[in-house]
Amino acid sequence: MKIVLTKTGITVEVEAYERRQIFEIPPIKLIVTEHKSQIKTCPHCGKLNKAAFPKSVKYPVQYGPNILASAVYCKNYQFIPYDRICEFFNDIMGIKFCPATIIKAERECFKNIEEFENVIREKLKASPVIHCDETGMKVEGKRHWLHVVSNDKYTCYLAHQKRGSEAMDAMGILPEFKGVAVQDGWKSYNNYECEHAPCNAHLQRELTGIEENYKQEWAKEMNELLTDTKKYTDECKEQIQELDLEQIRDFEKRFDIIIMKGIDENPVSQNPHRKGKRGMNPKTKAGNLLNRFIEHKQKILRFLTDLKVQFENNQAERDIRMMKLQQKISGTFRTTLGAEAFCRIRAYISTVRKNGLPVLEGILAALKGAPLTIL
Repeated sequence: MKIVLTKTGITVEVEAYERRQIFEIPPIKLIVTEHKSQIKTCPHCGKLNKAAFPKSVKYPVQYGPNILASAVYCKNYQFIPYDRICEFFNDIMGIKFCPATIIKAERECFKNIEEFENVIREKLKASPVIHCDETGMKVEGKRHWLHVVSNDKYTCYLAHQKRGSEAMDAMGILPEFKGVAVQDGWKSYNNYECEHAPCNAHLQRELTGIEENYKQEWAKEMNELLTDTKKYTDECKEQIQELDLEQIRDFEKRFDIIIMKGIDENPVSQNPHRKGKRGMNPKTKAGNLLNRFIEHKQKILRFLTDLKVQFENNQAERDIRMMKLQQKISGTFRTTLGAEAFCRIRAYISTVRKNGLPVLEGILAALKGAPLTIL
């Protein structure tokens, strides 16, 4: 290609191009689709007949599923309060609706994904490893508990008045679960017959506290041992190699040696008259932690003998963290139904994202009564 410079009349060939691009969205315009139902009078019987509208057209005036899905997305994924969502749609799109419209869409979504929630429960029951956690939440101004059971593919939430076994039974996963449950040490989890693995990140924080406050050497060495074992298992996973049984035995021997050092540093009290809440010879925090390591050695080191078991309970903590954020932003749920709807919709969104599917399309599908299928 050649370009002629008009002032000099010299023709110069183009050597290359420097490109710059602008990405823009067009002005958002509301599209209104009108449906007309023909009304006719039968010439034979005189009866008035009216054509049926499509099933999705239920009211004289209503908002389409794309608008409602976007509003549900803003509330249940981005945690934007109802009033601000209404302001956003009015300012950006010129669409005026009230919070009741969003709440109605949420309830429709809640109803349509009930079976999806049941399927996720069954998937979690059949999983080799699940993660469990719980945190406080406010419902109708009262203290409730949010429970989560999850893995890297599925998430299930439950809002309940209780923290312990009553709530876990109501969730319906742990009573039938036969795999390994990774949890934070809350005693109610031990009521179930599945295998258990504590969160070692929690234990390391406790060990650090014992080392700093009580200057006990066993706590420091145990902390280092857990770090070394985690590094070893991480390398095995990254390199897709099998565990070395000899290496595992070496770690277990180190564990036992450290326990013996801990027993030496925490002798049983020799004062027969000293009583505590649990009777004679009350133990210190260091002694209590040491006993947990003695009694639960197999559970603590389960991640070392089974690579499917994670070192910590980060999966459940990540899944519950966003729920805590919602509470910080919006505070208490005004109704129990509102809390239940949020938990089910949020679990659906979490599961959709974990499986690499688009969230907005997932919500749209749920509103249309056909939630996405998760294998």
